[in-house]
Amino acid sequence: MNPMKNYWLKPVCVEVSEIHTRFGTAEAATRKMITIAFLSTLSAIFQSIGGLLPVIGYLISPLATAPIVLCTILSIRSGLTAYLLTIVLLFFIQPSELIVFPLSTGLLGLGIGGSLLYLKTRLSAVLVGSFCLWSGILLLLYVFRFPVLGPTISSTFNLSTIAIVYVFSFFYSWLWVEISRYFIKKISKVIT
Repeated sequence: MNPMKNYWLKPVCVEVSEIHTRFGTAEAATRKMITIAFLSTLSAIFQSIGGLLPVIGYLISPLATAPIVLCTILSIRSGLTAYLLTIVLLFFIQPSELIVFPLSTGLLGLGIGGSLLYLKTRLSAVLVGSFCLWSGILLLLYVFRFPVLGPTISSTFNLSTIAIVYVFSFFYSWLWVEISRYFIKKISKVIT
C-alpha cells in the first residue's frame, strides 16, 4: 500500500474509542459534570488570555481548542456542553472573545473531536476540522465583518482570500489533529 495513502486513511487513534467507552460506562454523573466543567474552564482561560496578555497571550489562546477536542471525544454531548459552557464563561471573563471562540477555536475542537470519535481517519479529521474552521473564519470575515485575520485581510468578498483561508485552515487543522493524537495517547496511558 502507498505510504501516503496509509498515512491519511488508516485509523488514527484507537485510544479515542477506549476513552469514549470508559467515560460513558465507568464514570459517575457527578464526575462527568466535574470533568466537563474543568475542561470548559481551561478552554475559557486559554481563550481569554489572548485579550488579557497581549503578545504572549496570542500564543496561548489557540490552546482553547484542546479541552473542547477532549470533551468531544468523551461524548458529543459533553463536547457541545463544554462548548456552550465556555461561551458562557467567556461572557463573564473576556466578552471580547465571544465572537472569536464560537466560530474558530471552539468550532475546530468540536469538528476534530467528533471526527476522531466517529470517522476515525486522519484525513476525515483534518477535512472536518478544516471545514469547521474555514466556515467559521468566513462567517467572521464576511458576515460579521470582524478582522479575525488582522487588518491586512479585507472583509470584502474575494475568492483568493477564501482559498488562502482554506489552505491555512487545512494546515492548522492538520496540526491540531496531530497535537490531539499526541495528548490522547498520553491521557490514555494515564487512565488505563
